[in-house]
Amino acid sequence: MLDFSQNYFELFGLPTDFRLDLDELALRYRDLQKVVHPDRYANSSEQEKRMAMQSATLVNEGFATLKDPLSRAQYILGLKGRKADVESLTTSDSSFLMEQIELRETLSEIRDAQDPAESIGELLDTIGKAIKVQIAQLAILLESSMEKDLDEALECIYKMQFLNKLHAEAEAIEAELE
Repeated sequence: MLDFSQNYFELFGLPTDFRLDLDELALRYRDLQKVVHPDRYANSSEQEKRMAMQSATLVNEGFATLKDPLSRAQYILGLKGRKADVESLTTSDSSFLMEQIELRETLSEIRDAQDPAESIGELLDTIGKAIKVQIAQLAILLESSMEKDLDEALECIYKMQFLNKLHAEAEAIEAELE
């Protein structure tokens, strides 16, 4: 079975790095699933079945965490001793907050736009680009262990949280329009 004391990067045999090869992660996930999948232990003892279930859960949780950039960033910060308090998300960047207000206004006006499908596509593109900017910044900031860089990484995480929520809302409206 697995070593439950390993972090997710160790579990998948990958370097602890925000810049992750997602294809390699998926390959290692499939390899681990073949080893720990509970169906392989159907005729085993109850303890072995329980360990297989716990191992499969760990692999699934690790994969879900590492494949998502926001979750991966939060996890790396946690490994560095910093927790992103998702419950009290806030950012002190007033220009970012103003941009968010403008994007939300645009989103609320989409249904009344001359071409709602085109407008929502443009908005999703704008939000997607903003998310990519945060991901690029996180890739640089998370290489460091300096407090200043980790504080900035937390700020990026907070911004990504805003952007991801807005993106999900925009996708929901896009689905309604279709």
